[in-house]
Amino acid sequence: MTPQALTDIANLRSVETRSISPENFDGAKGGGGRATEGTGAACARDLGVGWKISPSVDIEAEATFDLASIEGAGRITHIWLTTHRSNWRSLVLRAYWDGASEPAIEVPLGDFFCNGWGHFAQVSSAVVASNPHGGFNSYWPMPFREGARLTIENLADRTATVYYQVTYEIGPDVEAQVQGAGYLHAQYRRSNPLPDRETHPIVTGIGGRGHYVGTYMAWGVNSPGWWGEGEIKFYVDGDRDLADGAWPTICGTGTEDYFGGAWNFDVPGQGYTSFSTPYLGMPQVLRPDGLYHSQQRFGLYRWHVMDPIHFAQDLTVDIQALGWRSGHRYNPLHDDIASTAFFYLDRPVTNRPDPASFDDLEIAGEPMDPLT
Repeated sequence: MTPQALTDIANLRSVETRSISPENFDGAKGGGGRATEGTGAACARDLGVGWKISPSVDIEAEATFDLASIEGAGRITHIWLTTHRSNWRSLVLRAYWDGASEPAIEVPLGDFFCNGWGHFAQVSSAVVASNPHGGFNSYWPMPFREGARLTIENLADRTATVYYQVTYEIGPDVEAQVQGAGYLHAQYRRSNPLPDRETHPIVTGIGGRGHYVGTYMAWGVNSPGWWGEGEIKFYVDGDRDLADGAWPTICGTGTEDYFGGAWNFDVPGQGYTSFSTPYLGMPQVLRPDGLYHSQQRFGLYRWHVMDPIHFAQDLTVDIQALGWRSGHRYNPLHDDIASTAFFYLDRPVTNRPDPASFDDLEIAGEPMDPLT
C-alpha cells in the first residue's frame, strides 16, 4: 500500500463494492452463490445450492472467455486468479476500456503477475503479489469511464481450468474520480533471441499523455558470464527526433542498477540472490540443472509507483543486453528477453505489438502436460 493509500483508507466515500467470480458472473448485488451447476457441482451434491458449486471455469482449447464485463464508470481494485502453471504462458489476459475494439492490456497470464517462466516465484510487491503456489494478485488500479471488459484467451490445444475474482468499485465518488484518470495499459514483447547489436524494445512510440509505471522482465541468458551490463533508455516527447539523432532523456547505468541491485546481484558465497521488495526485485533465479535446463533464467520487476516517468506526447523504452569479452570490452548478447510494460495513458487504445502466438510464447523444454 502506498503512503497516500494508507492515509486515504480512513476516508468514508460514496462507493459500492462489487466482485465478479464464477460464483457471480456479472457482479450483481446479492447475486453470489446462486449457481446450480458448475465445476464444483459434483463435490457439493450432498449440500446443494450455496456450497461452492461454481468455484472455477473451464476454458476450452483455443477459446476466449469473458472474465468480466462491467457497464458504466468504475475502477477495478483487485484481481485474484490461479490456474495450473502449465497455463501461465498459454493463457493471454486482455482488458478493453470504454468499449474499445482493441485491448489496452494484452499479456500472457504468468508475465502479468511476474511469473513468466512457468515456475513459481514468490513476489511480495506493492502492486503484484504472487503467493504459493500460483495465487496471483494484482492491485494495479484500473479506472474506466463507460465500461470494462476482461478476457482470457486459451492458445493451447487443451482445456484450462481457471479460478478468479475481480473486485471493483462503482458509485458517485468513483465516477468523479475516474474522469481525470489514465487508463492502465500493459504490453508484452519478446526477443528470442535478441538480434546481434540490437536493443530489446519495451514500448515503442506510445502516443499520448501519460506516465510509465512498471517493468517486468523474464530474462533467459544464452551465453556464459555476466549478462546485465546493458542500459535502459527512456525516449520522452520527441527524443527520437532530435536534430542530431535519437537520444534519451533518462538513461540508466546498467540492468542490475535499474532493478535496484548492484554488483551482479551477487552476495559472496551465495551467487545470484533473489529479493522482493515493494517496488523492485529479482524474485526468481532459475539455475542450470545439468540436463535440459542448461541456461540461467531470471525474473525481475521495477515499479515506478513512487517515481513515475511522465510524458506529454510520446514514449519509447528499450534496454541493451551486454556482457563482457576479452580486453574488458562490452559483449552484445543474444539472450531470450520477454518484457511486460505497465503505463497509464489518456486514451484506451494506442499502438501495440502484434499478438503473440502459442509458439512465440512457449518456453522451450518446459513440460506442457498439466499433470506434471
